[in-house]
Amino acid sequence: MPIRYIDQLKELKGKKVFIRVDFNVPQDDKGNITEDTRIAGAVPTIKYAVEQGAKVVLASHLGRPKGEKKAKYTMAPASKRLSQLLGKKVTQAPDCFGPEVDKLIAAMKPGDVVMLENVRFYPGEEKNDAAFAGKLLNGCEIYVNDAFAVSHRAHASVEAITKIVPTIAAGFLMKNEMTFFDKAMKNPVRPLVAILGGAKVSGKLEVLETLVNKVDKIVIGGGMAFTFLKAMGYQVGKSLVEDELIPTAKKVMDKAKKRGVRFYLPADCVVADAFESKATNFITPVQEIPEGWMALDIGPASAALFAETLRDAKTVIWNGPMGVFEMDAFARGTFAVAEAVGNCYATTVIGGGDTDAAVNKAGVADKVSYISTGGGAFLELLEGKVLPGVKALDVKGK
Repeated sequence: MPIRYIDQLKELKGKKVFIRVDFNVPQDDKGNITEDTRIAGAVPTIKYAVEQGAKVVLASHLGRPKGEKKAKYTMAPASKRLSQLLGKKVTQAPDCFGPEVDKLIAAMKPGDVVMLENVRFYPGEEKNDAAFAGKLLNGCEIYVNDAFAVSHRAHASVEAITKIVPTIAAGFLMKNEMTFFDKAMKNPVRPLVAILGGAKVSGKLEVLETLVNKVDKIVIGGGMAFTFLKAMGYQVGKSLVEDELIPTAKKVMDKAKKRGVRFYLPADCVVADAFESKATNFITPVQEIPEGWMALDIGPASAALFAETLRDAKTVIWNGPMGVFEMDAFARGTFAVAEAVGNCYATTVIGGGDTDAAVNKAGVADKVSYISTGGGAFLELLEGKVLPGVKALDVKGK
């Protein structure tokens, strides 16, 4: 699929360039941004357009306002943070279209940057409405998608808009995402190890079925591991289990065995008597989880085992924490795996907001080859799907 990137465009000076970014970043109760990786990730593309003399119009969503204007979902904090990162003023528009926005964009000079208001304030965004896309475009001649994390959504600012703009391209963040993913999955240096965690098997079922055909080793942690352990006949107490997926878990393990894929599950875990940070907890082998107790983290033996699987790895993909790492009492397993991934001699690609946060908290982000900004988009790529937002960038015939 031929995709054009922003640095391949011949002339940006004086052109109005619409850049779809993903500034859906976490904020505290007062609206202060607590983590700005996605904003920082888009800076190279925005800065390039500014330096080329483009009039830059940015669009993003934040949260789930469900087609209604809600003050807590304003893009203003993101505009302020971007201004700091760019070292220049970013003007926050009062809306994403309308007379006031028209005037603001008409008055732009080369190098100016305007941030539209939350595109999800209108139902047309998630309905992929072409008329709404036209209002957003507001006469811009060039469209650039630099929002990998939302490219699995066929939304107006991601998909419909590409059909009505003369020139389309991808930004540098999108380029990095696709380049590292292709390196990790389409032409990996082996052994290729996949680490999957998180709460449920159901959210990663298709990923597992795809990975078992491509990887050399699979490591399973987090709550999803206990569906597999129960499928092996273990009693897992009150640990999270999706009983309806036990037959599927068995099929995945059988398929891995037939293909010669090494399949790793926790050997021990940290169990608690309640889902609380201050709950009574202790470490136990997975075969000895007491009735009425729940596993909320992998134990030290499991962390050592998982680290050992990476010793000869040449490519590693990781999505999902090993436990309830938001609670300090159950974060050690995730941090131990993060350190093992950071210290292994391999190309390491990490995807998913929780995994990203874990790597940063563990202090090893600078040791990871690439941290994807995508959660759902990253998983859909792992499933082998073509993302709507990526497909829309196909310049064949455009």
